[in-house]
Amino acid sequence: MGVRVEGEVVKLDRGFPLVRTADGRQFRSEHATNLVKSTKGTASVGTEAGESGRAVIGDRVQLLLPNDHDKAIIERILPRTRELVRKDPTERAVPQVLAANFDRVIIAQALGEVNMRRLERELVLACETGAAVTVVLTKADLAESEQEVASIRSQVQALAGPDTETLVISADAPASVEAVRELLAEGTTTVLVGRSGVGKSSLINLLCGEDVQETGDVRAVDGKGRHTTVSREMVPVPGGGRVVDMPGVRGLGLWEADAGIEAAFSDIAVIAEGCRFRDCKHEKEPGCAVRAAVEAGEVDPARFASYRGLKAETSKMKERREQARWRRKR
Repeated sequence: MGVRVEGEVVKLDRGFPLVRTADGRQFRSEHATNLVKSTKGTASVGTEAGESGRAVIGDRVQLLLPNDHDKAIIERILPRTRELVRKDPTERAVPQVLAANFDRVIIAQALGEVNMRRLERELVLACETGAAVTVVLTKADLAESEQEVASIRSQVQALAGPDTETLVISADAPASVEAVRELLAEGTTTVLVGRSGVGKSSLINLLCGEDVQETGDVRAVDGKGRHTTVSREMVPVPGGGRVVDMPGVRGLGLWEADAGIEAAFSDIAVIAEGCRFRDCKHEKEPGCAVRAAVEAGEVDPARFASYRGLKAETSKMKERREQARWRRKR
């Protein structure tokens, strides 16, 4: 029959999780058939965030090591302490868990091409996890001047808010690399997110002091590189914790992210406390403190529009989820 052991998913590549046990052994694994088919196969932080029944990077799992099979079998996914969740990129009203059981999320954006609208979504998804969140601006060595670096960092910090630190990293500034490394305390796990080409793998190589992740060639004309990370892998940082190098994620659909929105737009959340009605949607209600702040120039109209759009998206997702539940009960 075989023996059973517990381990941690340290790499996802082509659908077969690599699981490491406490004694350092590693097993390429596949999921038990009944686990994949079950809607309750994953022990989730939320009520349904693990509906797929498949393990993700960072999961603690129970393995069966069969005597007559070339792969270990994941029989059970142990309860998660934390999840990074987005809406499934298909049109289905279901969640997709990207990573589990981590302590910090680092959002990486290239300093010379910061996408504020994407950053808003990244902040919401990261804040929703309840983990510590840091924004790291990469490729600062490509900036034209110190003034450009300071200006962009200031804009990003204003968006991120007072509770989220914004760091700038440059390949030719060891102190900037050390500032990021100090976040990775021994015994902790950090998830590194960002779109393709922002330099996530290069950042990990800098943190490790050697080339542990493959990076694409960089074009001399604009400093942009090709996407190379295709798997999700947990990389140990010497003298520190582990970093999960995530492939560039294009779609960032929100999944029940009310808490994350309030955290990412904390300035608007604070102003909203002054609205006349507790359930104010900041549309046409009388006594809306948020709309008054926008009209007075205290809140940027574009930022307010993003806030309302994200809230509407989350509300719509809740409705679709309720409709899906109702259909399942019929």
